[in-house]
Amino acid sequence: MAAEPARCAQRRARLAQAMAAQGGGVAVLPTAAERQRNGDNDHPFRHCSHFHYLTGFDEPQAWLLLDASGHSTLLCREKNVEREIWDGHRLGPEAAPAALGVDEAHALDALDKVALDKLANAAAVWLPFGVHDGLLSRVEGWLATLRGRSHLGVRTPQAQRDLTPLLAEMRLFKDEAELATMRRAAQISAGAHARAMRFSAQHFREHPEAGLPEYAIEAELLHEFRRHGAQSPAYGSIVAAGRNACVLHYAAGDTELRARELCLIDAGCELDGYASDITRTFPADGRFTPAQRELYDIVLEAQQAAVAATRPGARKQDAHWAAVRVLAQGMLDTGLLKRDTVGDVDAVIESAAYRAFYMHGTGHWLGRDVHDVGEYLALDEEPVDQLDGYGARVVKKPSRVLQPGMVITIEPGIYVRPAEGVPERFWHIGIRIEDDAVITPAGCELISREVPVDPREIERLMRS
Repeated sequence: MAAEPARCAQRRARLAQAMAAQGGGVAVLPTAAERQRNGDNDHPFRHCSHFHYLTGFDEPQAWLLLDASGHSTLLCREKNVEREIWDGHRLGPEAAPAALGVDEAHALDALDKVALDKLANAAAVWLPFGVHDGLLSRVEGWLATLRGRSHLGVRTPQAQRDLTPLLAEMRLFKDEAELATMRRAAQISAGAHARAMRFSAQHFREHPEAGLPEYAIEAELLHEFRRHGAQSPAYGSIVAAGRNACVLHYAAGDTELRARELCLIDAGCELDGYASDITRTFPADGRFTPAQRELYDIVLEAQQAAVAATRPGARKQDAHWAAVRVLAQGMLDTGLLKRDTVGDVDAVIESAAYRAFYMHGTGHWLGRDVHDVGEYLALDEEPVDQLDGYGARVVKKPSRVLQPGMVITIEPGIYVRPAEGVPERFWHIGIRIEDDAVITPAGCELISREVPVDPREIERLMRS
């Protein structure tokens, strides 16, 4: 679904103002490239998030040129009846201005001519560095052509500037329409997780000795995503049975989930260009074992501490350190870490000994990309001495201060692989709990809680 043209026009105007404040120029932004899968078959096309944010246009082979006055030019495929029989409807340049709200549109084969006209005498050319293969060489070819026209009085842009920081800062703050879409995406994804839990419980009620393949559980997720209008998963779904949950980026495969094992699902849908990202860990047959419940309660308490630390005025990393402190204490209490070896909680944090069982961060920006754009550090502040999470002290910029309109994930975990000195009852247990949080004036709103996290509620859901 295309974004509302008026909202895209407002975004282009804001971007143009930001460019003007830094000396002006012309921005050049293509959409994503089509990728061949095999033979004459392509991977499903997915637009460039930056491009779609500014245009709402989801066809391939399109470009946007935007100058610092706010004038926008779209280049896209021409109407072609024969190709539309094979590939579907094309908007075409004639209809684009009215449909998308851009100032002018041209056929794609006019790109070189239009780009040269727009870049001639511009102060700078703006492009997203390191995003699109071949873009820099394409722009440099245009600049070389313009230099060859200097004898005609044509000035070549004297600077190449990175468009990404400007767009990243804009996209970091979501408006109400964006948040409404993200709430709906999270609702759909929560329903898919609940469906997977019920599916697993029903299987083991009916076939207690039979395994349940991970791919069968993944199919339940995908069905629920599409059934409610989501276009696709926001990322490759993780469905990890038993010991596979200790592999952080495990892809759903053919391993069979067994009764009394845990299943970790990290999955979310993409709806109208916006991602959701939810992780739940549940007992295959609907009842936690004592060892599973012991570690699960620690992870849940860590997430609760992180949620409490997620509010306007707090640092982005405050949630991480709040979760780490709870996890570290839990590791000591359960014997995962030995006090006579690693010391107390403060010593565990200082040495990063907790990373043996918790080796990732507690959250990331969420938006059009599942790991969304946006600066994580407070670049306008002085560097400070701090822990880097790897047992070393570093001097760098502090973590960014949270503000309303940002959206983050909150996702602590514990992953226990067999090792000497590690209590055997915890071997092969991997647990992560992840929710999507909107920063509000009062704190944060968890938009993915339509699937439970409380272990008793999970067991109740699976009994239903």
